[in-house]
Amino acid sequence: MTAGLESALPAGDRTDQIGPLVDEFTGTDGVYYRETFERIGGSSKFVWIFHPWAALLGPVWYGARGLWSAALPFLLVETFAYIQMARGLFGNLATDAYARVAQIEATIAFRKKQLEAARAANADNVEVFERTVRSLEAAIDGIRQEALEIEQGAIWVVLSGVAMLVLFKAAEGFWANRALEKRFSEWLSNRKVASGVTLRRTLLSIVFCLVIVAASILHYAFPGEFKILAGFPTDDIFHSESSEAVKAFFEAVTTGGSAFFGSIAFGIRVILDFLEVVFVETPWLVVASFIILLTGLSAGLRAAVWSGAFLAYMGVLGFWDKAMTTLALLGTAACISIAIGIPLGVYCARRPRVYSAIRPIMDFMQTMPAFVFMIPVIAFFGTGKPAAVVTTMIFGGTPVVRLTVLGLRGVPEAVREAAVAYGASKFYLLTKVDLPLAKPSIIAGINQTIMLSLAMVVVASLIGAKGLGEDVLEALQYASVGQGILAGFAILFCALILDRIVAGAKT
Repeated sequence: MTAGLESALPAGDRTDQIGPLVDEFTGTDGVYYRETFERIGGSSKFVWIFHPWAALLGPVWYGARGLWSAALPFLLVETFAYIQMARGLFGNLATDAYARVAQIEATIAFRKKQLEAARAANADNVEVFERTVRSLEAAIDGIRQEALEIEQGAIWVVLSGVAMLVLFKAAEGFWANRALEKRFSEWLSNRKVASGVTLRRTLLSIVFCLVIVAASILHYAFPGEFKILAGFPTDDIFHSESSEAVKAFFEAVTTGGSAFFGSIAFGIRVILDFLEVVFVETPWLVVASFIILLTGLSAGLRAAVWSGAFLAYMGVLGFWDKAMTTLALLGTAACISIAIGIPLGVYCARRPRVYSAIRPIMDFMQTMPAFVFMIPVIAFFGTGKPAAVVTTMIFGGTPVVRLTVLGLRGVPEAVREAAVAYGASKFYLLTKVDLPLAKPSIIAGINQTIMLSLAMVVVASLIGAKGLGEDVLEALQYASVGQGILAGFAILFCALILDRIVAGAKT
């Protein structure tokens, strides 16, 4: 960047133009950084320029300059070197060995008491106890010798830490100017990039580095001495009281909203029963013909042939009814998700504040493990297919919203302005301009919603959903490899058929 800016300027004016900018950016040592940046910007290779202050101060220097992407890695490796040095100088490297010695000594004392009791009783197992005591004493001698060797090797631990520290310091010194020159290039196009050395950043980097290094050294060099570093200071009462509060909250919501959750379950059940009639109770020949024809119209003849082969696989191996039940469950969750997601995405596309408000909710829905949000779903809807549908919607319902927003925001403003200039109404603009241009992104969102919903087939079977997931779950429980693999392929083929139908790319 600096090289490009310099080459664009007349030869006599390069230094005069770049120099004040370098001074403004660095804040200190302007002459040094002018010469350094000129050398770095004038070469396409790594320039070996050593910065002594960066090497000496290390992460503190990088943090004070706002170069945290380099400060944090250097802080981690330096901390490791300091830990090695502290362990070798002050720590007891043989702590674990001496702990084993203490355990064996306690065991020897116990076995000797047993031996004395056996001798007093003239028991038959006296020799057994004697051999046990001798073997333990031999083992303890070996561990003591091992502990002595470890303690004698402490000097090598110190030297390894020193060697690593010198190596890391050299890397910090050689990388400093290069990193700062890159930051200068960013600053030329964006003055919001951190520049100079401020008191706030300097104090922050000093305090942060001291805390990290001190806590790490104390914890690893003196294990067990500082209990506050061994575990987070808390009390079990916080967990128990929080658990009871959450339980009381869900009980109150479940009791007060029984009618609301019951109406949702009823609506899901209506759609699910209809799709089960279509897929399960309709003759297999009709359903298979419909799916093959739909695949052929959407994705071409080759996809239709493969679709027929996949359906034949499910039928021949006895998975037909369960596969259709899975498609009914998946269809219910996907239809509701799409029916809610696309209008919501259209509404949020032109309302950034609304989208910024619901985006954390969608992040929560996608990142929370399925087994966690199944708990409140079961509390509100019980077990069974409606709960499985709701769980599937939570996991797979967000892509259609995100990609609808992405597609509508990607519509060129020039096209929209032209349509408005020709008198297009808001409805016409949405239906004839925005949605057609955003269609590929919306279709991708629908596809992802269906695929993620299908991924929940096995998980949903845990709460009463029937279908192919039930076979996979039984295979996991009883280690039935054959059954699990065959059912897994059936789920895969369902996914491939749906992907070809929705994607609609003829091959």
